[in-house]
Amino acid sequence: MEFILSKFNYLMYIAMMMIGFYAMIAKHNLVKKVIGMNIFQAAIILFYISIGAKKGATIPILEGGEHHAISPESIQVAHYINPLPHVLMLTAIVVGVSVTGVALALIILIYRRYKTIEEDEILRRLS
Repeated sequence: MEFILSKFNYLMYIAMMMIGFYAMIAKHNLVKKVIGMNIFQAAIILFYISIGAKKGATIPILEGGEHHAISPESIQVAHYINPLPHVLMLTAIVVGVSVTGVALALIILIYRRYKTIEEDEILRRLS
């Protein structure tokens, strides 16, 4: 039980991913598919941010200016949080918002042409 509680956040990310994956695969409404894609993306972003965090660590900013010389030997890398996952996820958020905007614009165009956003109905009209 302790093991499950210690990995609770990872279990929540997996649950979110499966909800988003289910929405993308099982739903036939195009807007619901886009919402599922956003839920899936949010789970991945939360996962990457959580693996970049450490207990008891600090931000990777060295204090001291030109008056206080800091030698590379005195820097303890293990005491700092890795900023790379956080920076990459900021980029992923921007890309995700852009993809969502384009997807919704395409859904509007599909609706104007076929008068529906149900995938089955669109496929039936195409065949």
